[in-house]
Amino acid sequence: MRNPPLDARSSSVECLGSLVVRPSSNGSSQKGGLVLQHQMNQPIAPSKKASKTFLNKEKDNAFIWIFKFAPRKKVGMLLLSLASFAAMLWILYIAKGEIYQNSSTVRFSRYSSSNIDKERVKELDSALVNDQMKTTVNHGDNRVEPHPPPPPTAANYPPPPPVYFTGYTLPPGNPCENFKLPPPPADKKKTGPRPCPVCYLPVEEAISYMPNAPSFSPVLQNLTYIHDETFTKSEFGGSDFGGYPTLKQRYDSYDIQESMSVHCGFVRGDRPGRKSGYDIADSDLVLMDMCHGVVVSSAIFGAYDLIQQPKNISETAKQNVCFFMFIDEETEKFLRNSSHLDDNKKIGLWRVVVIYNLPYTDPRRNGKVPKLLSHRLFPNARYSIWLDGKLMLMVDPYQILERFLWRENASFAISRHYKRFDVFLEAEANKAAGKYDNASIDFQIDFYKREGLTPYSAAKLPIRSDVPEGCVVIREHIPISNLFTCLWFNEVDRFTSRDQISFSTVRDKIRSKTNWTVNMFWDCERRNFVVQGYHRDVLEHWAPPPPPPLRLRAPVVFNSGSSVIDKPPKRSTESIVSNLRKPPSTKRRKERRSSSRRHRKIDPGTRNATSRSRN
Repeated sequence: MRNPPLDARSSSVECLGSLVVRPSSNGSSQKGGLVLQHQMNQPIAPSKKASKTFLNKEKDNAFIWIFKFAPRKKVGMLLLSLASFAAMLWILYIAKGEIYQNSSTVRFSRYSSSNIDKERVKELDSALVNDQMKTTVNHGDNRVEPHPPPPPTAANYPPPPPVYFTGYTLPPGNPCENFKLPPPPADKKKTGPRPCPVCYLPVEEAISYMPNAPSFSPVLQNLTYIHDETFTKSEFGGSDFGGYPTLKQRYDSYDIQESMSVHCGFVRGDRPGRKSGYDIADSDLVLMDMCHGVVVSSAIFGAYDLIQQPKNISETAKQNVCFFMFIDEETEKFLRNSSHLDDNKKIGLWRVVVIYNLPYTDPRRNGKVPKLLSHRLFPNARYSIWLDGKLMLMVDPYQILERFLWRENASFAISRHYKRFDVFLEAEANKAAGKYDNASIDFQIDFYKREGLTPYSAAKLPIRSDVPEGCVVIREHIPISNLFTCLWFNEVDRFTSRDQISFSTVRDKIRSKTNWTVNMFWDCERRNFVVQGYHRDVLEHWAPPPPPPLRLRAPVVFNSGSSVIDKPPKRSTESIVSNLRKPPSTKRRKERRSSSRRHRKIDPGTRNATSRSRN
């Protein structure tokens, strides 16, 4: 059999080559055939890599030797079989890859069961970690399975419940554990208000009982305050400083909710004390913001009282307790003229703060702002003790807080009136004393009567009084106590400035919604840790006490015979001095005797041992 020409042989080789050669990618067979034909017709171009050039040369030499020594038909059948087997493997591989791609959400562009790209798996894992999901590649069946959720961390746990102070009991054997007030004195002549013994813990021990957590605030958890620059006047009462809350807003403020927003003074300005109608210097505001523990505050307006310095204060309290005295410009002028106030604004323990642009013309009403709104003036303080300007503090603040707040598990404490416990009686006493105009007092009482105010009776037990002695306020700054003083101030702002009349109304309305109440301790206990002084106008109207008499020794005269001591004249220096002032009239002496009985002072050092009355 005669061999075909060389051209025909080349064409058959080209056809067979187009059937055998497959690209390493998913390209078509036609493209591969064209590449092979091009390689056979053209000289092989040198490759950039030596390994590829060597493989191309070996491939060409293999084809030449096969066609040279093997018969053409056998070579064609062999190549055809190899091509068919390769095609079948390729089809199986593609089909399995499509099934895998449809069943998995994670798609790999290049994947082989015999060779896994480990770097690609690491990249995938790191990318999926950000979405809090991981996948595991199973080498046996080429499946991607989700990992179980990661173990919970501290960030995934819900926040722990808040911790509150729940009170404590004194250890057995403590002297104050079973302390009881002694009975009143048997002497009927000793009547009127007096101090009684109080069992205080030592200062160091009292500080050790200071709570680490706040007291629980029932119902109310979040309290905010209304800020209104464009207020309008309400039905009656109110002021620019208080914001003129309407009667509806007043009624809504007693509907205690978890979150509330109420009027609480300072309705204008950047913050309390700045452009608010009760303005304070920025240097003083910075110091007030730095008080994070206990604050003792007082106020004198209209130069009405003299500043009383606290006594028996521990070194710890001197270093950690803030003592602030609020005054107006009139009082500042008086203190500077009397050389009591210098540029340091310190008088003893008191830091003196001058209030500008007072909102009220009545000095007593201006004093209600620091008394009832201390939580707004000292936003970072935990506890505060308010003292009227005429009072002198005689016990360490930590001891007072431990005795009347922490030991009683209370957040608000105030002493009851020493004599009156009924609001109606208190109103009549205020009218008789001329404390306020009678028409305003009657209007306030009638308004409360329409709301359900009744005279005090045993039905209100365990509450023992509706009338406080409001010259001392001991409190913790938590939402419910802050709400109480805000609403109490709103009543004072709307009605009369006599806060004893509105106290029980606010207390009972909040108590009916939250079961929160006030610790009203005996007034004789209050008189144990404060001493009441006289107002400045009373002291100035008194005649100055006479100076002590001069004691002159009689001259000694020596005569020639004997020594004679001359007697002093009958008109002694003592009688001269005492006659410098005109003796008071009988009426004046009676008034002074009655006044001295009302304001009788007791030596604080002996009050616990000598005073036995309870009011």
